[in-house]
Amino acid sequence: MRAESAVGDTPLVVLDLDVAPTVYGKVEWLNFHDQPYGGGSVKSRIAVSMLDAAEARGEIGDRTILEPSSGNTGLALTRVGVSRGYDVEIVSYEGTSRTKLDAIRDAGGTVHLAETYEGMLAKAERLLDSDDYYRPDQYANPANPRAHETGTGPELRAQTDGEVTHFVAGVGSGGTITGVGRALSPDGVEIIGYEPRKPYHAIDGLKYVRGSRFEKPEIYDESVLDDRLDVSTREAYAHAHRLRGRYADRTIDIRDTGRYDESVVRDRLRVDGDFLVGASAGGAVAAVHELDRRGRFASDDTVVVPLPDRGDRYRTLPPWGRFCHR
Repeated sequence: MRAESAVGDTPLVVLDLDVAPTVYGKVEWLNFHDQPYGGGSVKSRIAVSMLDAAEARGEIGDRTILEPSSGNTGLALTRVGVSRGYDVEIVSYEGTSRTKLDAIRDAGGTVHLAETYEGMLAKAERLLDSDDYYRPDQYANPANPRAHETGTGPELRAQTDGEVTHFVAGVGSGGTITGVGRALSPDGVEIIGYEPRKPYHAIDGLKYVRGSRFEKPEIYDESVLDDRLDVSTREAYAHAHRLRGRYADRTIDIRDTGRYDESVVRDRLRVDGDFLVGASAGGAVAAVHELDRRGRFASDDTVVVPLPDRGDRYRTLPPWGRFCHR
């Protein structure tokens, strides 16, 4: 069984972005840090939380776990589910990173592919007509935001010694921003979400939920937000690329190593010498820059953004080559 204790209590690093406030990044690929394909992701937290809750209610039994996913949730559920003895099948679509799909297969999962995102959802629904499957359903499962309300949020409070004033994150399932918001809003922390600028975009893992293409996820509690803005695909990838360039020859300062020795954190922060973050992290950095441009921050503010996964998972996607080439 995989060491599920190696999920959570991830490191916090300093991001020098030339903006007014102090900015930290929460390094979520240190979840399952010893696993291939860039370690884990922020979704490792919800996989453990959702399966723990399902087992406590006796919902899975001998059924196969099935989830539609563009990658990170599917991989996390596969790693946790297979380690607990379940069969896991993930429904994805042709636009998904090949790296993520390979990781799911290598972790012991079965992948079903549809041509489009909408086709993925329809294919999953057809399979779920059978009683042979159990769907965790990250978009409607309260164990998703609860993982961040009881884990990520309190970690940020502790790791910043209560100094955090703003949390800026993208909206995917809504779990991270909802859970962190519920944990930190009572402390006066401002919660700011961003969404892709257009319905059809390439910021993997995020959802355009303002319009008619997607329904708002059931678990997404917009009442925790103090503000919301939008970020384009180009901006998200460009800022991910700029972070890589900024830290090409600079040491990454670590505010808190989390559960790990500093040597482990430093070894896992980079891939082939580069500091690579995914597009959703790049989008959060873009949002911080835009908010700073608007004069939203003071010099004594402390902003935290999630770094949900490592950027090398996206090298097979066209935007990586377009915006993040060397």
